[in-house]
Amino acid sequence: MPVAVITGASKGLGRALAAGLARQGWDLVLGARTGAVLRESAREAGAHGTRVVAVPGDVTDPGHRAALAAAAGELGGLDLLVSNASALGAEPLVRLAELPVAGLRAALETNTVAALGLVREALPLLRRSAAASVVVVSSDAAAEAYPGWGGYGASKAALDQLAAVLAVEEPWLRVWSVDPGDMRTDLYAAAVPDDDDPRPEPESVVPGFLALLARRPVSGRYTAPALLETR
Repeated sequence: MPVAVITGASKGLGRALAAGLARQGWDLVLGARTGAVLRESAREAGAHGTRVVAVPGDVTDPGHRAALAAAAGELGGLDLLVSNASALGAEPLVRLAELPVAGLRAALETNTVAALGLVREALPLLRRSAAASVVVVSSDAAAEAYPGWGGYGASKAALDQLAAVLAVEEPWLRVWSVDPGDMRTDLYAAAVPDDDDPRPEPESVVPGFLALLARRPVSGRYTAPALLETR
């Protein structure tokens, strides 16, 4: 069975993607900070008959990143790494003039630095896979100037650039940065608590991620809606 590591897997897109991969026969290592909720996500994915290991912890912790890679090794290797864990930097979002420097630092540590750290932990295992892939979950805030989203968007733009360079430096590896589009998640609710407009559920974009894995296009930046259109 192929093996995937997914961070931020306790809820939202990470949880939906875990269930989608499990339905396709993937064994999974799931990471997130809240252990009880993460174990619920693992049970949900494991109901599809695959092996699922929950590894609670903070992705900014090097020890947690090492534990995720070690768990994948115990399952037999690693074929897919999904960096989905994200931090806003301020909840609710604020304009740059009010954004604490510590908040920007926290967003960069979670969204960018930790993602690179996890890639570094995972590369020895990924090199042994015949079809190794890395997915980093980006945002339209990485490419568009939305008021209030400056710190978060900057961290995701930096993540996009890391992914692009990684793809050049490791041409054997597929590296995809994926913007999933608007979704109804706890992260968005924390960012803009007064926005009650309806948004798609995270499960709605999972087929786009699965299409990406099935087609294995060249490394680059993609949007989940576009992937759905070209399935």
